Amino acid sequence: MTPLAGILAGRIRADGPITLADYMAECLLHPEHGYYAAREALGASGDFTTAPEISQMFGELLGLCLAQAWLDQGAPAPFVLAEAGPGRGTLMRDALRATRAVPGFHEALALHLVEASEAMRTRQTDTLGRDDMTWHASVDALPDDRPLFLLANEFFDALPVRQMHRAGRMWRESCVGLREGALFPGLSDPKPIPALDDRLADTQDGDIVEIRPAGQAAAASIGRRIADRGGAALIVDYGDWRTLGDTLQAVAGHAPVDPFDNPGEADLTAHVDFEALARAAPCAHSRLTPQGVFLERLGITARAQRLARGLSGAALDEHVAAHRRLTHPDEMGRLFKVLAFYPHGANPPPGLEP
Repeated sequence: MTPLAGILAGRIRADGPITLADYMAECLLHPEHGYYAAREALGASGDFTTAPEISQMFGELLGLCLAQAWLDQGAPAPFVLAEAGPGRGTLMRDALRATRAVPGFHEALALHLVEASEAMRTRQTDTLGRDDMTWHASVDALPDDRPLFLLANEFFDALPVRQMHRAGRMWRESCVGLREGALFPGLSDPKPIPALDDRLADTQDGDIVEIRPAGQAAAASIGRRIADRGGAALIVDYGDWRTLGDTLQAVAGHAPVDPFDNPGEADLTAHVDFEALARAAPCAHSRLTPQGVFLERLGITARAQRLARGLSGAALDEHVAAHRRLTHPDEMGRLFKVLAFYPHGANPPPGLEP
């Protein structure tokens, strides 16, 4: 039993079963024993690899996409350049490098990072090598007096989800309790969930619907800033327009594991319901677009060809494999999607359609 498992078991003995959302939040964010508290999650030595770690092209193209959106909105100054869930800082490092030649962009930006983990903040400082960054524990703390241009790659999938199992016209919620002293998943008694009344039309008994209150709140906060002050947000994650079914997964050592084994020692995520994010944001949103299509529209193949000119042997093979992994439908190209927020009356960022 992990230290966190013991803490959760004590809590359940005292107060009864906890929701899956509470379990997920504790597993990821417990200040001492949570997954993100003091471990290197990314890369070959960690548990998973994200798109920015696969190739510099990902961050370069997203940075240039935001910079063009900034130009299209009249190059407002000053503005907030932000990233939610910056990981090791790789995406932002590549985005900043790629946008150096955009006239006025760097002079006008103030860099803000949404990161709850102190360990990751230290890593981001090392990667970015800047002394002008401001960190926030949540998107609610981002400035609201300037235009916001924001990146969020694999941010929403790690926010806790509530799982609802349909039972007639009511729902039973996934919970975590104890069986013979060990953590064990179960279901609550049936109860009405007004927020899911619209899902009664496309579900049947036994179907599972996942809702992410923290994700919708974050989308609303980002969207409100963009609606009021201008800007754009690029949200890249795995999921679909409307989710259905159990999508909770746990990964450790680059392999799937049981989400209820060894809490605090595996990354927990669930697919993103992009429709819920779009409906929560009081600004315009783009059409949901597969990551591979988006990157191809931004010119990733031409960029890959230019970078390949100086490569040979194993380095060239790795470069070709990285391009395929980011764009091919059988890899990340179709599973991951892109949604943009932007002001009403403006055009969506490059590579996306209204």
